[in-house]
Amino acid sequence: MENDGKVRLLRLLELLWTETDEQHPLTIGYITEEMKKRWGLEAYRITIQKDVAALQSAGYEIEVKRSTQNQYFLASRPFELPELKLLLDAVESSKFITQKKSRTLAAKLLNLTSRPTAAGLKRNISIADRIKPKNEHIYYFVDAINEAINTKRKISFLYFAFTPAKKKELKNGGEPYVFSPYTLTWNGDCYYVVGWSDKHGKVATFRVDRILETPRILEEPAVPRPKNYSIADFSEKAFQLFDADRTEVTLLCDAVAMNSVLDHFGDRAKTEPVDEHTFRLTAEVSLSPTFFAWVFQFGGKVKLLAPEEAIEKYRIMLNASNS
Repeated sequence: MENDGKVRLLRLLELLWTETDEQHPLTIGYITEEMKKRWGLEAYRITIQKDVAALQSAGYEIEVKRSTQNQYFLASRPFELPELKLLLDAVESSKFITQKKSRTLAAKLLNLTSRPTAAGLKRNISIADRIKPKNEHIYYFVDAINEAINTKRKISFLYFAFTPAKKKELKNGGEPYVFSPYTLTWNGDCYYVVGWSDKHGKVATFRVDRILETPRILEEPAVPRPKNYSIADFSEKAFQLFDADRTEVTLLCDAVAMNSVLDHFGDRAKTEPVDEHTFRLTAEVSLSPTFFAWVFQFGGKVKLLAPEEAIEKYRIMLNASNS
């Protein structure tokens, strides 16, 4: 056939992509046999050599192990093996991605490497025992929010929380929230949309997995971002995804808390040594249960020094938990 040469070139690339890497090269003999068996294409040593040269000239990094039978393999791919493993780990561990979608995405990622390498990576995938959401429609939520961000339009959506009986209960009296989305951000294993809430009259955050159904994109233009709004600054602040007003606090910390401080506040955390065993931390936080729980976990090795408002709220929470 007139197009056999073009088809053969594409099939050769497919074969090298799916079957080869540095540890698994293919001989010309094997390639010609597979061409015939899989696709009914006639291929010979000289045609394979010419096709390999054509692919190389097109930018594909195909290398040859020279011996009595030359062996060919694809030496370069979009992702190196450690990068691919990192992506697989992220998909597996994400609490935002359902178990079904995790398996689908993992399979697609494994197609980015050779089958022998994919088989080794697949043996290390363990999704079944992880806590995963069940809402398969979240991806449509993200798509709608992303479109609204790109077109600078408002969205409306119903938002829920769980009751003690594990039932969904609509917030805002069952009325939709009207919202101007600015960005989607990941924090603490959850996906959030950040933007201007008409109800709250300020920048607020909503968990995407707590949105009841696909947000409706409105014709109304989004509220422009406030002049002092910075998503980078917003994302770097610890406990930022809570609507409580932020307050500057001072804490006296034992040295063992430094790793956690850097995890939450970053390398630019305002710390100063007090002595060889303790340091002082000054930070802007939301005086939320999450912040107080973070302080409590150290069992007295992180102490609130100021302001009095924060100390009093912490004391009230402790008393309430003991009553």
